[in-house]
Formats: sequence, structure tokens, C-alpha cells
Amino acid sequence: MSEISPKVNSDKKLLTVIVWIVIFLVSLLPDILFRELTGTQPPWLYAVKVGLAAALWLASLRLERLRPLWLFSAALLAVYLVDSFIGRIFETQSFSTWLAGINGFASSIGSVVIPRFVAGVLMAMIMLALTGSFKRFFLVKGKLDAQAAPIPLIMTRPSTWRILGPAIAGAMCLGLVAFSLIFGNPPSMNSLRQVISLLPFIILFAACNAFGEEMIYRAPWLSALEVPIGATQALLVTAVYFGIAHYYGVPYGIIGVLMSFIPGWLMGKSMLDTRGFTWAWIIHFCMDVVVFTFIALGSVSPGG
Repeated sequence: MSEISPKVNSDKKLLTVIVWIVIFLVSLLPDILFRELTGTQPPWLYAVKVGLAAALWLASLRLERLRPLWLFSAALLAVYLVDSFIGRIFETQSFSTWLAGINGFASSIGSVVIPRFVAGVLMAMIMLALTGSFKRFFLVKGKLDAQAAPIPLIMTRPSTWRILGPAIAGAMCLGLVAFSLIFGNPPSMNSLRQVISLLPFIILFAACNAFGEEMIYRAPWLSALEVPIGATQALLVTAVYFGIAHYYGVPYGIIGVLMSFIPGWLMGKSMLDTRGFTWAWIIHFCMDVVVFTFIALGSVSPGG
């Protein structure tokens, strides 16, 4: 077996450092720091993030040592351009009025989930154009009973994802229920009756949101980073990016980041192990059903 040359190791370390620096700078972290420390978010921040992604993409095309990051930088740039494009389409009075005419829950949740789903579809199309294959960025069924290596603090013996997938979904949902009951408001009998009529919206929005977030926060990054920096680092990067993105979500704050990082890491692992999208989407969908149900009950709200 041939040994990995020092140059290859050096290049991999360089790429890993660059990816971590970039992912922290383009994530929600700068927005969080500005909002929490100054109370405002500078209008130029978004343009800086797009500029950084574009600069990395151009550098990856011109510099041989950065060439392995071309797909990562292209996907990163695509995410922010798609976000801007989607924002212009859905931030209209007619869209808001249409949602408000359905019901209050559809107005508050649909205004976020529908644009996110459309953004996810566009990202899937872009990744297909960039890679030439749905399989290349995990948008396939995958091997649902693939072997899962032991996971520290969670699973000490090897298992399969046909067992681990439902177990993770159940455990994560129980954690969200506990958070909502401890930190949220107790639901009233009236809200319990009303939530039944909202179940179709809860299920539909959960399905759409799970797809959109997997395509925005996870599948492209794992696909683009698994080879250049290795599966372990790629998994950590996507989990951190996903966790930070939920600082103003449900759960929220530092607890929200940690409670999103853990399932984010597990969902990413499911993609790498099964080489598919299915278990990540199922786990994400189940968690969103719980979150949206408690939002519909009035127990919790995004960002607290």
C-alpha cells in the first residue's frame, strides 16, 4: 500500500483550514454577533458573504492547490445567489396576502418554508448541472439497511440504518418535545383542538422544509467536501453550519445550536453511510413535525 505523500497531507490541511474559515464567515455567525452585540445587522454583510464565496470560486479555478474546492465554492455561491433570487420573488405583498388568507399558521410558517423549499429545488437543479448526477450529491434513495459504525456516546455496537434511523428520529423528537414542554408555554385545550385542523399544513410544511434544508445545509456540502478534506471534516463542517443556522429557530440560542448540531451530524452520517438522502429526510421530517406542532399550539416560537 502506497503512503500518502507529505504534499498531499499538506494540501489537505490547507484546504481544511480554508473551508473552516470560510464556513464560519459565510454562516449565520457574523449575523448573530452583530445582532447580539450591536442590536443591528449591517446591510453590507450579505454582499461580503457573496463576495467571499465568489472570490474562493475564482481562486479555485485559477490556483491548482485550491482546485479541489471548486465545487464547494460554486455550491456556496449558488446558495447565496438563490437566496437573494428567492427573496425577491416571495417578499411580495401578494404572496403574504395569499398566505394570510389561508390561516395564521400558514402565514407565519409558510412564508419561511415555501421559499426554502423552492430554494432547495433550485439547489438540486444547480447541483445536478454541476455534478451531472443526482447520486453525486446524495439525492437518491441510498442503501437503507447500510451498516452504521459505532457512534460515540450513542451506539457502542455496529448496527444498520434500518434500526438506527427510526431510533435517531424517535430520540430527536423526544428531545424536542422535552425542550418545548420545559421552555415553552403549556398548550391550552382550545389550541389542542385547533391543531387537529392544522395537521395537513404541519405535515406538508415539515416535508417541504426537511427537503429544502437538506439541500441547502447538508447534501451539497458533503458532496463537495468529502474528497477534498475527508468525510470526518466534511461531516463536522456541515453539522456546525446547520447548527449555527438554527440559533434563531426552534430550539433557539446556544441550546438550539447544540440541539441542531447533534441531529445535523447524525443526518449527515446517514447520507455518507447509505450514500442517499432518505434517512436524513425522514429524521428531519419527523423533527419538523414536532416543532411545527408546538408552534401551532402556541407553545414555542422561532427565536424564543
